Amino acid sequence: MRLLIPLLFFFAEASAQWQVAPTPWSESFGSQRAVIEISKPSEISELNLMWRRHDRSLDQRRLLIINAVTGDTVRNIKRLLVNPEECRILFGPVVKPGKYYFYYLPFGVQEGWGYYGRSYLKPEPAPDESWSGLADRQDPAKIVKAKILAIESRTAFDSFFPMEIVSTANELEAFLKKYPDPVLLFTESREFPIRMKDQIPLKWIQTGPSGKFTGTAMRNEYFAFQIGVYAARQDIEGLTVSFDSQAIPMTCFNTEGTDPYGKPFVKPLDIPTGRVQALWIGCDIAETTAPGSYSATIRIKAKNMDEKLIRINLTVNSDILPDRGDGEPWRHSRLRWLNSTAGSWGDPIAPYQPIKAVRVNTFEAAHHLITFGSSGLPSDIQNDGKPVLSAPVDFSVIVNQEPIKVSSVISRRELTDGQYTQTSGGTNGNLRINCQTRLDYDGYMRFTATVDYLESPEGSPFLNIDDIRLDIPMTRERAKYMMGMGLPGCATPLMHNAKWKGPADSFWIGDADGGIWCELRGSTYHGPLLNLYRPEPPLSWNNEGQGGFSVLPVGGNTTARVFTGPRTLRAGERLKYEWALLVTPVKPVNYSSQFLNRYYHSGAQPTPGKADFDAGVKVINVHHANKFNPFINYPFIAVKEMRSLVDSLHRLGMKTKIYYTVRELTNHVTEIWALRSLGYEILGNGAGGGYPWLCEHFVDGYTPQWYQHFPDGQVDASILSAPGDSRWLNYYIEGLAWLVKNIDIDGLYLDDVSFDRTIIKRMRTVMSKLKPDCMIDLHSNTGFSIGPATQYAEFFPYVDKLWFGESFQYDKMSPENWLVETSGIPFGLMGDMLQGGGNRWLGMLFGMTVRLPWSTEGVVLDPRPVWKIWDEFKIDESRMIGFWEEDCPVKTNQPDVKVTVYQKPGKSLIAIGNFSDSHQDIKLLIDWKALGFDPDKCRISAPEVENFQPAREFTRDEIIRVEPRKGWMVYIYE
Repeated sequence: MRLLIPLLFFFAEASAQWQVAPTPWSESFGSQRAVIEISKPSEISELNLMWRRHDRSLDQRRLLIINAVTGDTVRNIKRLLVNPEECRILFGPVVKPGKYYFYYLPFGVQEGWGYYGRSYLKPEPAPDESWSGLADRQDPAKIVKAKILAIESRTAFDSFFPMEIVSTANELEAFLKKYPDPVLLFTESREFPIRMKDQIPLKWIQTGPSGKFTGTAMRNEYFAFQIGVYAARQDIEGLTVSFDSQAIPMTCFNTEGTDPYGKPFVKPLDIPTGRVQALWIGCDIAETTAPGSYSATIRIKAKNMDEKLIRINLTVNSDILPDRGDGEPWRHSRLRWLNSTAGSWGDPIAPYQPIKAVRVNTFEAAHHLITFGSSGLPSDIQNDGKPVLSAPVDFSVIVNQEPIKVSSVISRRELTDGQYTQTSGGTNGNLRINCQTRLDYDGYMRFTATVDYLESPEGSPFLNIDDIRLDIPMTRERAKYMMGMGLPGCATPLMHNAKWKGPADSFWIGDADGGIWCELRGSTYHGPLLNLYRPEPPLSWNNEGQGGFSVLPVGGNTTARVFTGPRTLRAGERLKYEWALLVTPVKPVNYSSQFLNRYYHSGAQPTPGKADFDAGVKVINVHHANKFNPFINYPFIAVKEMRSLVDSLHRLGMKTKIYYTVRELTNHVTEIWALRSLGYEILGNGAGGGYPWLCEHFVDGYTPQWYQHFPDGQVDASILSAPGDSRWLNYYIEGLAWLVKNIDIDGLYLDDVSFDRTIIKRMRTVMSKLKPDCMIDLHSNTGFSIGPATQYAEFFPYVDKLWFGESFQYDKMSPENWLVETSGIPFGLMGDMLQGGGNRWLGMLFGMTVRLPWSTEGVVLDPRPVWKIWDEFKIDESRMIGFWEEDCPVKTNQPDVKVTVYQKPGKSLIAIGNFSDSHQDIKLLIDWKALGFDPDKCRISAPEVENFQPAREFTRDEIIRVEPRKGWMVYIYE
């Protein structure tokens, strides 16, 4: 960003120079100071400082006066007047004349990371009584007046100048007398973003309102500037902006745009009296625009305001800006990204193929065959020829304990490469049920059913309904495991009932060969962070607390049911029910990638050493909070450093992925003030507080989040993003595209994100178009997301790997819980362990290790001993047969001890794991024919593995002791 220093501004009453300090002082003294001079020693000196501050609680901050040479602190300070406009104090004694620093925002420095938990220092101690008495009696003419040399900011990033320098009440009163209009407009360049929302800066007092803007731009530049609207004397209702500009298209980001789902919107603004609204204007200058001068008119209207005009004169020079200005964030050209539709094209991306019509109403999508009935619901789902459903999915209205039969007909069908849609409906008497059906190329289905009770002269004015329910009948073979409905990953119970609490909106039932994830929609938020935003359950499904879920045995199979309970439907009333289904697994498991693409994930030092490369590291995750990616979720500042790192790792054959999400945003975002001008669309509301920079500049209306203190004194103080679907998601996707194109990254590391399936799909589409081998891995803390495998299931078609994650208690989890919630295998993915270093023995049953060299719970993760066995055995060439598969050729005689086989001709690796809390003496039950070996010629041996097991030979029928929550890796070979 361009630094506009020194920053000079002369006030009539003080002639103070506002500037950035040549060298930053100790951060504990705070971000601002006055440089003053005392001409001679004195018992009592006086400082009258027009500091013009916008921050709050000024009387609760400590004041410090320190000798610039000796560092000695002046003992006594007596406050005469402290308010946002000025500070008048007496201080002393001053022993040595000369330069002094007056610090007025000292605070407690907090090193490390997490959440900032300290605060400003409390006010200074009261002055000595004797000195205070002397100050009260002192002849004012004998008090030495301090000379103000400068008002300094510690760094340019800390500066209040010029847009946070407030006017005095008298200056504002005189200004409003001079300009009596109820609404005043000010034009401002992009170099000086409008910051204050409740005051106008002194800069505007001096320059006055303006009805014109003049600027200079380049060809192919997206040029941005601002208009400040000050509701000086009245509320403004429904403000809109329009443009008379034929040569250069223009937009106002505050009043119109395109949402993350590609829908244009208009957003009239209301501005209360006394408030300031920044309007950010974007000018789309094409490369073909001829050099010259261009004029335009901006019309600003409101319901209760006469139209106001801003005349624009833009000079376009002959130079061409190749990247539209995106490589220089200070230009604010990236604001156009807010309205991007990149990735919304809908065509299938690898590994998926176009949807194929196999026969009437039967389609192949993501290797699944899905048949839709006339009702619009799936009547049959098959995965690799194996049925998932035992009967058609059914949505029914129950009256007098019987479902009302509706003969549906299909009124519309449409098939494209990426999507199949169908409209169905039918009536029975006065009851009509319609269904909108959508199938995506990845096996995801979305349904919207409406239930209407039609008005009729002959009919009853209301219909008493016992229940409205959605039944998903599944075959016994597929319904082995489940999660959701208030249950962790577990074996599917024979019967189960649950209500809407959690929060949760989805469940999954299935096994590794096929399953169905179901999400109940219709609430205000359906992203994965339900536990953070806690939306109310969908009104229609919840039905004032009467709705819920159940698992039922039906004819030897299992039915998952969603029910609403009784309700009364009045004539002319409509009910709306929305849900989604996803057939699992979403893709074939890529075992080879799991075993070969080994991750290096270190926060502060993301560059691996030679030993790490030699251990087989192939993928580097560049976390935030380091010199390459310093600020959370805004990897656009240290771009030279990051590009250098990526290039160097590429030369070594390493893929490089970065941390980049949206749940919170660093305060170092260049466009932060433009984003704040959008109200709470992108930056969330809140009670404020947190790190001093936020208190001093944002003041209020935000929620502090991640905090990172760097050794050089820089701080990343992030704030919470707004919940819901904001345009920052459009910016985020364009930013991802920019990083792939300009930094050559190989993908993303996602850490508990708030967006939904549409956004991850757009992201993957953009990445696949630019760099088809890009990768995404997903991390979640189950203590935060509360069951991430359920919450993130709709992401899984577009994710390559899982890292679940913090709060998983690997030493307490059942084998079913491991399989369903952690491994990713039933969904077509694989994963790594995290919390406390995972469990290396049990992890081997799922092909899981930890990530080198992440640290957690005091444990530095080191998977290299296990990787060494992988390489020795060439595990990537084997066939993994898990204990959950019917044809696993090795089992044990103890139900708590499971076996996974890595099978190869001539040699197999057997992973044995004891999931109980007591030692188990087991015997291996081996199907020698299935394993492919002659038992009389085989040896069974355990190789020595550091921190895992000693070397050991076993006989064929030997009893093997397995310690609690541990296991063995054993070779069987001829």
